[in-house]
Amino acid sequence: MKLNIRTLAALLAIPTTLMLAAPQSAIAQAWPTKQPIKLVAVFPAGGSVDQVARLLAQPLSQQIGQSIVVENKGGASGSIGTAAVAAAAPDGYTFAVVFDTHGVNPSLIPNMPFDSRKDLAPVILVGTAPMVLATHAGSEFKTFADVVAAAKTKKGASYGTIGSGSLGHLAMELLGKNAGLDFQHIPYKGGGPLMNDAVAGHVPLAIGSVFLLKPHVDSKRMRPLVVTTSKRSPDLPDVPTLSESGFAGFDAPAWWAVLAPAKTPPEIIKRMNEEINKVMRSPDTAKRLDVQGIDVVGGTPEAARVFIERQMDVWAKVVKDNNIQAD
Repeated sequence: MKLNIRTLAALLAIPTTLMLAAPQSAIAQAWPTKQPIKLVAVFPAGGSVDQVARLLAQPLSQQIGQSIVVENKGGASGSIGTAAVAAAAPDGYTFAVVFDTHGVNPSLIPNMPFDSRKDLAPVILVGTAPMVLATHAGSEFKTFADVVAAAKTKKGASYGTIGSGSLGHLAMELLGKNAGLDFQHIPYKGGGPLMNDAVAGHVPLAIGSVFLLKPHVDSKRMRPLVVTTSKRSPDLPDVPTLSESGFAGFDAPAWWAVLAPAKTPPEIIKRMNEEINKVMRSPDTAKRLDVQGIDVVGGTPEAARVFIERQMDVWAKVVKDNNIQAD
């Protein structure tokens, strides 16, 4: 039999291909028996990212028979923790739990040490939720119209967010620029610190997910004024939307997702996706997420990728068109 050079090269390449595939296959087959799995919550303890990670960790651990450790690694709107996961070994033992800032950071933070599209693999979109603008119980702001009136004065209106570049930050900047309102941003390092000051009245307004704000609304320590989605939140049915308040078409939901290092074996990503979907379908976890205002999404890794990349595209345009800068 005669072999041309191209055929010979292809045959010689087969053992190399098999050698490269074998370690990944072995890793996938052994997963998750080797060691505990780390869920890196990319914001500090007390915020919604931390809470989502912990809501998933316990039932997921019981389901797959392996310990799951939640590690908080906050800073730079979640990009520090995400960078650590992007650089981690792609062996299925390190995942990131990210917030909507993940869709904003590529356009807002220069020289990030990772590529959000290339260095991370979406595992699952956990869910979405409206953001809510709220004020402390003793505030002079009784309605969103009061906030608008204040934002039209020389003094303006100050508001706190979970950090510079957060979706709340961009939403308020976009709102202010389009309507000629003076909103002054006060960034915090996560939802926990923001809520501590908001409840105490140290910051006049706070914007965050329903997940973050609802416990304080339920306890009557915070007064919700408006939600940022085009439809009212089932968890806050009496709170009007921005669309209803004179800003037609405004829609900016919060969201949470789980990511892995880019070269994690597809078999592991598929298995992790299936296990998290199963956890979120369980009545207990579904109820706990719903109580916190999260609409469970789930679905495939590909569906998560499409959603996340669309968020990156949408907010990149908002940042560019409105010349929004990180503090």
